[in-house]
Amino acid sequence: MNRRLACSPIVAMLVIAVPSLAQTLAATPTKATTPDGAYISWREHIIDDPELGGIPLSGSDGLVMGDLDLDGHLDIVSVHEADTKYAGLDEGYVRIAYGSGDPNEWELVTLANGAEAAAAEDAAIGDVNGDGFPDVIAACELAHLIYFQNPGEDIRTTRWKRIMPSITKNRGSYIRVFLGDFNRDGQLDVVAPNKGEQNPAISTQAANPISIFAINGDPLRDASWIEHELGRSRIPQNSRPIDLDGDGDLDVVGGSRGENRMMWFENRGGKDFDFVEHPINVKGGRSGGFNMAFGDLSGDDRLDIVVPANAALGREIAWLEQPAIVDGEWQYHTLGSTTPDTTVGITLADINGDGRLDLMCGSYSRGPRDKDGDVDIDTPLGRLAWFEQPKNATEAWTRHDISRRKRGMFDKFVAHDMDGDGDIDFVSTRGNSNPYDGVFWLEQVRTEKPEAAFQRARLNDSAEVPLP
Repeated sequence: MNRRLACSPIVAMLVIAVPSLAQTLAATPTKATTPDGAYISWREHIIDDPELGGIPLSGSDGLVMGDLDLDGHLDIVSVHEADTKYAGLDEGYVRIAYGSGDPNEWELVTLANGAEAAAAEDAAIGDVNGDGFPDVIAACELAHLIYFQNPGEDIRTTRWKRIMPSITKNRGSYIRVFLGDFNRDGQLDVVAPNKGEQNPAISTQAANPISIFAINGDPLRDASWIEHELGRSRIPQNSRPIDLDGDGDLDVVGGSRGENRMMWFENRGGKDFDFVEHPINVKGGRSGGFNMAFGDLSGDDRLDIVVPANAALGREIAWLEQPAIVDGEWQYHTLGSTTPDTTVGITLADINGDGRLDLMCGSYSRGPRDKDGDVDIDTPLGRLAWFEQPKNATEAWTRHDISRRKRGMFDKFVAHDMDGDGDIDFVSTRGNSNPYDGVFWLEQVRTEKPEAAFQRARLNDSAEVPLP
C-alpha cells in the first residue's frame, strides 16, 4: 500500500509563491462558490508516479476507472508512453492502481510494459469475454491494440492473458480505444481510430481508418477479431461511442486533426455493423475533436458536444448545439478560453452543485517535457481550470483558474466523488512533466472563507507561473 498526503495550506502557499508582481493562480484566493456560499478550492493527491511506483513513468496519457476485482472499490487503469521526445521508443506502461476504502491508499501493479505497451496512449474497461469480470484493452501508438483478459481470481498477482490482434499490428498508430455493443448481440466490440504515425505530418499523411473490431468467439484467439472500417480521414484522432441521434443504439463520433473536422457514423441497426458517415456541419467554428464531452446544454433533450475548437489543440473552448435534425447545421457557441494555454483534457460535471453541468479542463505545455525550461509567460503552459455554466449556456461561462505550471499535460479527467463527502472530485493523468508524470486526484475542498485556489501534493514541483 502507498500513501501520500497533501501538504497543509500554509506550507503549500509558501512553496508555490514566486517573486513576481503577479500572484500565481494556485496562491490566489478562490472566488468560486457553491449556491449556499461555500468557497471551492482544490487539493492534489498523488496516486502513481515514479517515486511511489518505483519505475520511470513518463508521458502519462489516458485513464479509465472500474471495479476490476469486484471488491466494491473503483480501480484505475492508466497508460504511460515512457517517451519525452516522440523518439519512437519501443517502451511504455499499462498500470493498475487498485482502490480501497481510503482514496489515498492504492496498490500499484504493472499490467504491461516494454514493447507490449509501446507508447501506450489510451485504455478501456469492459467484460469482453462475458465471464463477469472486467477486462482491459489498450491503444498503443507503436503500433497495435492489446487485450488483457481478467483472470477472475488473484488478479493482483496473476499474470493476465493477453493478445495483440494481428489485424491491428504494424499498420499505423492507435491513439484512442473504446468498447461498446454496437450490434446489440451482447458481445462488446472495440472501436479505435488509426492516425497513421506517432507524430504525423499533416501535409504528407494519407487517409486512415476509424474501425470497429468485432470479436467473434474467444478474444484470445487471433482469428476472432474482425475489422469493420467505418470511414477514413487524415489523422483520425477520436471515435467516441454514444447514442447521438437518440434512437437507442450506439453511434460513433469521430474527429480528424488533418482536416480539422468532426463527423459521426450513424448506426442503422442490425447485426452486420451497418453505419453511414455524416459530417458534423458547424456554423461559426471548427474542431478536430481531439477530446469531446457530451451533455444537453441547451435543454432541448438533445446531446450537445463540448470541444477544444478552431485548432488541433484549442485555446478556445466551444459547445456545439445539436440541431433538431442531426444532419442539420450545428450552432457554435464560445464557452471560454484558456489563452495563452492550449486546452486538451475536458469533462462535464456539476462541480458547484447548482444542477448545471460545469467543465473541468487541462492544458498542454509546449516547453521541455523533462525539465523546467526557459519558457516565456506567454508560452502555452500546464494549466488546470474549470468553467462554471451560467443559467443560459449560450452566455460566457465563468472561468475559475486552479494552477498554471511550466510543465503539464492533462489529457483525461474522470469525475467521481473520491472521498465520499458529497461533492465531485476528479481523477486525472499528468504528462509533459517528468519526473512528476503519473496519476493524481483533485479533491474539491469547500470552506467558509476563501482559501488558496490549489494545494499541491509535492514540496518540489514544476514552477508555478502567473498569467500574462
